[in-house]
Amino acid sequence: MSPAIPRLVIAGTASGVGKTTATVAIARALRARGLRVALFKCGPDYLDPTYHGRAVGGTSHNLDGWMMGRDAVLSTFAAEAAGADVALIEGVMGLFDGASPTGEEGSTAEVAKWLEAPVALVVDASGMARSVAALVQGFAGFDPALRVAAVVCNQVGSRGHLDILRQAQAQRSPPVIGGLPRDEAQRFPERHLGLRTADEAAIPEERFDRWGALAEAWIGLDALLEIARGAPALPAASDAKAAPAGAAAAAEAAPRRARIGVAFDEAFHFYYADNLRRLEAAGAELVRFSPIRDARLPDVDALYLGGGYPEAHAERLTENAALRAEIRAFAGRGGPIYAECGGLMYLTEAIRTLDGRAHPMVGLVPAEAVMCEKLQALGYVEVETQARTILGGAGLRFRGHQFRYSELRPAAPASPPPSPAAQAPSPAAQAPLPIEHAYSVRRRRGGQVAREGYLAQNVLASYVHAHWASNPLVPEGLVASAAAHRKERAR
Repeated sequence: MSPAIPRLVIAGTASGVGKTTATVAIARALRARGLRVALFKCGPDYLDPTYHGRAVGGTSHNLDGWMMGRDAVLSTFAAEAAGADVALIEGVMGLFDGASPTGEEGSTAEVAKWLEAPVALVVDASGMARSVAALVQGFAGFDPALRVAAVVCNQVGSRGHLDILRQAQAQRSPPVIGGLPRDEAQRFPERHLGLRTADEAAIPEERFDRWGALAEAWIGLDALLEIARGAPALPAASDAKAAPAGAAAAAEAAPRRARIGVAFDEAFHFYYADNLRRLEAAGAELVRFSPIRDARLPDVDALYLGGGYPEAHAERLTENAALRAEIRAFAGRGGPIYAECGGLMYLTEAIRTLDGRAHPMVGLVPAEAVMCEKLQALGYVEVETQARTILGGAGLRFRGHQFRYSELRPAAPASPPPSPAAQAPSPAAQAPLPIEHAYSVRRRRGGQVAREGYLAQNVLASYVHAHWASNPLVPEGLVASAAAHRKERAR
């Protein structure tokens, strides 16, 4: 057993009930008290952790049961929560929702049980009175192995409303320990993928301070801290190498073998902190650059282009022709390039936005990324490489997820915006893409298998957001490819 770490899972009855707002508010209030707060997010979400980071001025780490597995979840949590006064883990969807409608795999409940952490349940209490007791009792009694220890009521209409909710649950367990009032003026802005990133929306610090003040005034923080401090010693992972031992240890884990350029700006910022730690632990020095603003690439041996919102910044990416030419030249010299989702879109011939305009991109992937009104893919996937890539040999398996509103189609000449009726795929758009697929991708739900990913020697790009805790050989393979290119450059 590991030393006890005060910890609390902040879960919800469903998506959209205010888990992120409650987590940010509580974390901000606790930090204002002078406490060191470590933050985590259940599931594959990239956006909520940016709010966590703003709330406490640190990095939030994902804990995904399906993609990472128990050992990596426990090891990552233990490493990144070490030294904190309290750790808060925001849930995903509803408390019991996950990869399966009949099991707990990939759910908040699964992670809470692995961590042996008590749960604070967030309820949208708007328009609710005594019914809150029925709802809470259902969640609290659904799984006897899970401890739901407190209730936080969101969207409360008044102090009187909160008193009614407390009275409704007063003779039962768990108690309503507070809530947050309805405050439309302080809502965090949203877009088609959910919340905007905290930095992108230029949300002022005052908004975070406001939520922290509301948590201090409306939520029983002392009661929450007592619950968190009552958590038992953390179970130990059976594999001590399941995750890097924190940022500092990762930086010293291996001599620097290569420098990897990581695209990071408004257009590209979807990265799992654990993936970056693993690259560092394998010997990579990570160097950030901006595809929007930088005219030159940094002196690096490989490129990592993560996900993000390239479609929202397509014009600015197109205008930076100098960097697009730099990336093409880097690939031409044999430089390894790994890209995920938004990074894949950036490497195509063009991104075609919803208005029908084609915005020229890097041009390494002979296809066009076409934005669609409806979601094109969502859910967990398991990948198996079909050939040797910059990640390693054929047959390499790892897990990830997809969440995208675009699809690849054969590139078409740039043209003026068409009429709405012309946005349907043309017969030419149904033709096979002239690319070699690198992956066999199996969907977690349904089991369908498809060929996916673009492969061209030293370039590997895919719509899959991978989590490398599912196979630590993947980041090691990427660093090895970068190191080999470094040696080639030195000759």
